[in-house]
Amino acid sequence: MIYRTEHPKPQFRRDAWMNLNGEWQFEIDRGNSGAARKLYEDSVSFDRVINVPFCPQSKLSGIEDKDFMYSVWYKRRFTLTEEQTGGYVFARFGAVDYLATVYVNGKRCGSHKGGYVSFCIDITDAVHIGENTITVHAEDDERSRMIPSGKQCMEYYSRACDYTRTTGIWQTVWLEFVPKTHIRKVRYYPSVAGRSLTMIAELEGAACFKAEAFFDGKPMGSVSAESEGEQLTLTMPLAEEHLWEVGKGGLYDLVLTYGEDQVKSYFGLRSIDYRDYKFFLNGKSVFQRLILDQGFYPDGIYTAPSDRELAADIDRSLAMGFNGARLHEKVFEERFLYHADRKGYLVWGEYPNWGLDHTYADSIYGILPEWLEEVDRDFNHPSIIGWCPLNETWDQNGRKQFDDCLALVYHATKAADPTRPCIDTSGNYHVVTDIYDVHNYQQNPEILASHYEKLAVDGSHIDHCSKRQHYDGKLPFFVSEYGGIRWTDKEGWGYGDAPKTEEEFLTRLKGLTDVLMDHPRMFALCYTQLTDVEQEQNGLYTYDRTPKFDPALIYPIFARKAAVED
Repeated sequence: MIYRTEHPKPQFRRDAWMNLNGEWQFEIDRGNSGAARKLYEDSVSFDRVINVPFCPQSKLSGIEDKDFMYSVWYKRRFTLTEEQTGGYVFARFGAVDYLATVYVNGKRCGSHKGGYVSFCIDITDAVHIGENTITVHAEDDERSRMIPSGKQCMEYYSRACDYTRTTGIWQTVWLEFVPKTHIRKVRYYPSVAGRSLTMIAELEGAACFKAEAFFDGKPMGSVSAESEGEQLTLTMPLAEEHLWEVGKGGLYDLVLTYGEDQVKSYFGLRSIDYRDYKFFLNGKSVFQRLILDQGFYPDGIYTAPSDRELAADIDRSLAMGFNGARLHEKVFEERFLYHADRKGYLVWGEYPNWGLDHTYADSIYGILPEWLEEVDRDFNHPSIIGWCPLNETWDQNGRKQFDDCLALVYHATKAADPTRPCIDTSGNYHVVTDIYDVHNYQQNPEILASHYEKLAVDGSHIDHCSKRQHYDGKLPFFVSEYGGIRWTDKEGWGYGDAPKTEEEFLTRLKGLTDVLMDHPRMFALCYTQLTDVEQEQNGLYTYDRTPKFDPALIYPIFARKAAVED
């Protein structure tokens, strides 16, 4: 069975593509000697078989080896026609953890460092008409202080809030057949005030660039211009205003043409602003009811077994009264963001910084290159309403975080995307940030309320990290992790003492949530978490996505009007 057959880039989709998911030859290279042994050569075959795009630690991969794998190899054959080899042939990867090297027909074609973001390798000069062989070598050392691993456990067994590791290919692999003259990428800058879309296109070759917009199939505008290639900026007026809204979405379809190249895309017309301690969407104050979503799956680990399951996790969140999520310690795949765009679901883009030792100056090389790739990849998604490159930057072996690293990541993020706010590090320890957030797992609602009773008066609050960070009372403020109430009949852990009855759980949940929703200086909250993950048993759903409580009981707790909302 071939899994994940849908197009992996809904916002930049060409019709001429070939999905390479399915059965690949596979070998675990424990000694990382495969390159020396020339495993990339066509004549070499591997004895094992893996189901791509699932990592070898997962059940769905067919391997289910959960030990450390510092080096793995993949190989498969594909056949090309004369038409497919007439232009560029690109090998695209949704994600490979961590250092990927790609060979075609025994020739090294390129590499990519970073385990979370999509990348493209030009294999044009290596392919030919007929049968070809692609080989992928992935190297991954989760214990390296220079490799961000997110919630992947550095010990053999999962423990606390660290879970089963992911090595190698874990998202769709596909080939794309592109004319010599083509569109490299386009950035979208929608303007509600101007009822228009400005596009900055990066182009290859000389041709006429044309963009056409539609809403529900009805033409909304078009614009075109001749170009010699490189960069082109165009603004397209829109015939009608259809705002992208929470819980509704509302997307304009786009058809982009450049010479013989055609790309299908979409955008959302919306404005965001953080001011007066509030979050404004299209000029209206909206309270962000966020859930912590870690994106783990029982059978696929990092990889959802189907596109339907990606969308279903959003529906599960909505059913409990949430309108968005922190996509926590992981770069989520583009299909998830597509569903968030489509459903009007607010998300914060994050990076899996855990595992990276940010107490050293050179840690900047372990985060900044791929983080900027993420910001660039996901810039056009209307659902993303903020960036958070780092989370809980705790000290390491008595060494404090290297503040200049956090500041540099913040400033680079703002340079790459000045349209969204950036939280330098969620929870602790802030250096320079647009939003001031804290984590608070206090389980008593009265005590939680006492922590923020003076926040609206002079900006003061009780913070377990107060010796290292200080709130000046001016920035937008929210509690970006709270709750985490343990509820399970299994071995595992959660925050605080587990309630003894369902009534006690719901009373505690409502009490904690009311404190934050009724506060005049809170524009958001983020509850921990959507689902259990392995031994962490504090989800509103079990790991297999069974609701622990009737969603009808949870929904009114979060869906009611908050103090700051219009």
